[in-house]
Parts: sequence; C-alpha cells; structure tokens
Amino acid sequence: MMDNKEKYDTDVSGSPPPMSAEGDLEMGETNQLSKTLKGRHMQMIAIGGSIGAGLFVGSGSALHSGGPGWLVIDFMITGFMLLLTVNAMGELAALYPVAGSFYNYSVRFIDPAWGFAMGWNYALNWLVVLPFELTTAGITIAFWTDPNDTGNPSVNVGVWITIFLVLVCAIQFFGVKGYGEVEFVLGLIKVVAVIGFIVLGVIIDCGGVPTDTRGYIGAHYWHKPGAFRNGFKGFCSVFVTAAFAFGGTELVGLAAAESANPRKTIPQATKQVFWRITLFYVLGLFLLGLIVPSDNTNLSSASGGNTRYSPFVLSFQLAGIKILPSIFNAVITISVISVANSSIYGSTRTVQALAAQGMGPKFLAKVDSKGRPYWVVVIGLLFGCLAYINEAKQGGVIFNWLLALSGLSNFFTWGSICLAHIMFRKVWYMNGRTTDDLPFAAIFGVTGSWIGLFLNCICLAAQFYIALFPIGGAPPNANDFFQAYLAAPIVIAFFVAYKLFYQQWSLGVDFAAIKIDEGRRDYDAAAFNEEMRLEREEQAQWPAWKKIYNKMF
Repeated sequence: MMDNKEKYDTDVSGSPPPMSAEGDLEMGETNQLSKTLKGRHMQMIAIGGSIGAGLFVGSGSALHSGGPGWLVIDFMITGFMLLLTVNAMGELAALYPVAGSFYNYSVRFIDPAWGFAMGWNYALNWLVVLPFELTTAGITIAFWTDPNDTGNPSVNVGVWITIFLVLVCAIQFFGVKGYGEVEFVLGLIKVVAVIGFIVLGVIIDCGGVPTDTRGYIGAHYWHKPGAFRNGFKGFCSVFVTAAFAFGGTELVGLAAAESANPRKTIPQATKQVFWRITLFYVLGLFLLGLIVPSDNTNLSSASGGNTRYSPFVLSFQLAGIKILPSIFNAVITISVISVANSSIYGSTRTVQALAAQGMGPKFLAKVDSKGRPYWVVVIGLLFGCLAYINEAKQGGVIFNWLLALSGLSNFFTWGSICLAHIMFRKVWYMNGRTTDDLPFAAIFGVTGSWIGLFLNCICLAAQFYIALFPIGGAPPNANDFFQAYLAAPIVIAFFVAYKLFYQQWSLGVDFAAIKIDEGRRDYDAAAFNEEMRLEREEQAQWPAWKKIYNKMF
C-alpha cells in the first residue's frame, strides 16, 4: 500500500480510480486470473457452495436458544435479505466481472476508504474461517474415534487437521479449475443429503419409521416445549447463526472474474439462490424443528465442530435409526472441507485484488501462468495452521477471539453490496442508460436493495442488543460484548486508517467523473446492444411456461 500512496493522493480525492476487468485500478496492468469456471460450477457454488457447519451444526444451538419458531422466522428474514442482496450483486457482477468484486463496487460507487475496509474485512473473515473449518472437520471424526464421548479420541484432532490442511493445499495446486470441480462434486453430495433429510424428516414426523417409539409427531414440539424460546432475545440470538450459515453465497459474485461467460452464468447462478434458501434452509429447518425438541439438552452443545450433537444427527438418533447418524456425520465432514476450500478461494482472490489496486503489499498481486495468486495462497494456507492453537492449554480462548473477527462480517459485506447497487443505479441513470442496457437487471430493482440494506442494519442492531444483554440475564460486560461485536470496530479502524493515510477527508465519490463502461469485459457497445436485442426478440416468442422457467431458473 505504501508504494501506491502518490497514485492515490490524486485519485481518491476526487473520483474513484478506474476499474478494469482484471481488477487493476490502473488500466494496462495485468495480474490476470484464470477464466475457466463454467456454468455448472457457478450454479453449484450458488446452490450448495456454503452449506456447512453453520447449517448442519450451528442450527442446533439456534434451535435451543430461539425455538423452532424463531429459527424458521430468522432464517426466512436472513434468507430474504440475502436473496435481495444476491440479485443486486448479480446485476453488478454480470456487468463488471472484476476481481474482488464486492469491495471494488464499494470503492467505485460508495467511498474508496469504505471499499478498502470492506475488502480487508471480507478477506479476514475467510482467513479466520479456514482454521475454524479445519478444526471442525477434525472434531467431526471424533464421532467415530470417541464414540462414548470421553473427550479423549483414539486419534488426536491435530492429526486430522493436518490431513485436511494437506487436502486443501492439494486442491489449490489445480487453481480455480480445481476449486470449481471440487465444489461441484462436494456441493452435489450436500444437495442430495439435504433433499434426503427433507424426505426422511417428513416420514419421521408422520410416524413412518418403525424404530421411532414416538409415533406420529406432527407439530407437537411447537406446542411443547413451544415454538418460541427466550422471547425477543431468542429472536435476536438466531440472526448471527443464520448469517454464518448463509455466508459464502456471495462467492458467486467473486467468482465472476474467473467465469468463462459471466453475462450468461451469473444470472443463472443468482436465480438458484431462491431455491437454495427455500428448499435447503427454510424447509429443512422447519422439518428439523418438527422432529427435534428445542429443549433437548444436547442442542446446547451443538456448536463449533461438535457434530455428535448436530440436530440433524440427533434427529436420526431420536428416531432410533442406527446407520444414518454416521452417514450424515460423513456428509457434515465433507461439507466442512468444502467450506474450508471456499474460504481459501474467497480470501486469496480478495487479497490479490486488493494488492493489485495498491491497497495491500504489491507482491501479493502476483499471479502465475495458470492464473493462481500463489503468494496469497501460501499466506492463506499458513492461516490454516492457526487451527493448531486449539491444542494449546488456553488455545480455545485465543481461537474464540479470532473467530470474533468474523462474527458480523457477512452483514457488512451484504449491506455494502446493496448500497453499492443503489449508488450504481443512480450513476447508470445519470449517464442516460436504462435497465434495458443491462445484461442482467436485479429482479427486485433498487427497492430490493433498499430493503436489503435496511434488513442488514436491523440484524446488526439485533446483534448489538444481544451482545449487551445476553440470554440468561447476565449483566453487560466488555469481554462478551467484543467477542460478539469485534468485527464492527475492526471495520471502523480500517476505514479511519485509510482516511488518515491518504488524507482524504471527503465522504463519497464524484458520480459525474465515473466512467460507467470501464471494467466491462471485452465490451463493444454496438455488438452488445445487438446481441441483447436478438435475445429479447427470441424470448418474446417463447411460450408462457418457458418465460416463467427462465425467470425462476
């Protein structure tokens, strides 16, 4: 960053720096990533890319603290917010498939300092999630190596952390193509597993499992112990779990820079998010709340990598099914490895783009002949070694503070995407453009982004409240507050540091100076307009069912 101070002294004082499709702020520089992700990769990243410990494990503690009612309601609110956000991001990513897309949009349409803060906030989030996921993957194995829950597995968790870290390293050797193929296979396994759970959940709830002595359950657990636990605090407490569970959906936008045809694949992947939210999260968790009582004491331990008490595994144990707990635990292990793989991708691509734009050390921008940002990958994998901290006597305390860095990260990322979309549309209309000139227009438009921004602020406020006044009635204390809300002062610190370093005190950007077509890949206005015209003429001839299908899928 120091080497680029002179460049930014002039750029950030007025208009935002130009943005190229390779993610470089100065046109002509080349730190190009590979562009080999195909449509099937993008769609699987959208559908199953981030299904992991947040859904399969974290939902247990959320069910215990909020009950099945708040669990479903909060996940619906967060899911709807994310649906609006991903639509806004899809519009931007299809138009500007640039490296480090999220923070790039903030730099260009909100404020360079805010974009700087969002970029490093997002990178730190994934860098910290990696050792967490590696630890979780290691602990999942204790389901078999420590079947009696003695706390002393036959194989130390550090061994499994090493194995999984080596596996993630191997995947990185194949670059973005390796990431895409691994996510496609693992995502498919996760999708099949969740669909299988939904089918079996209906059977269990209707009393169709011979080994389940409970018989027909129906909505019994919604009445006793009840649908809502801990009142308003229970409602607030579930939001962070929901954000963690949904985190990673935005990777579709980040992957746009390495997509072979973002104009086609980004809209398709964006549409898949609706089905993922509805089918996998809302319907899956609704059924979970029907067949697992929220007052089950094992649920209070369902956090981190403690998959012995995953509500999904527990649901099969309560039904007396002997084989499925092990099968589903294996799925959880696979899911966690998938998210660890995504965390390397998300962090390395963001840091590489930051460095390429002078917002980080210059050597981190280097990309090899196969499009791999090798220095950032090495640093990212070294962060994975933080998982070994858990083996130290006070390692758990240190690790919890590291995880606090990522607690609210997703809300800041999603809110910034919505705000960047609002500002972009303003600039777009100022240049005499309409939505007909966009390769993909967000289904909910600017209104959706305003609602998404508002919901993100509500979620941040809810977490602030629960950080001050935790469930159980404990008095406010600084330790608990900052473990729940540390990400906020970190973001503010990055923002202020940028302002101080570059002496740039004005807020916002000069909309009139933004070159609206800069950053578009291989853009030829005449060819693009003709292509869009032919597509619309063809779609106008489609039968009604095909138009509906195209809208939804």
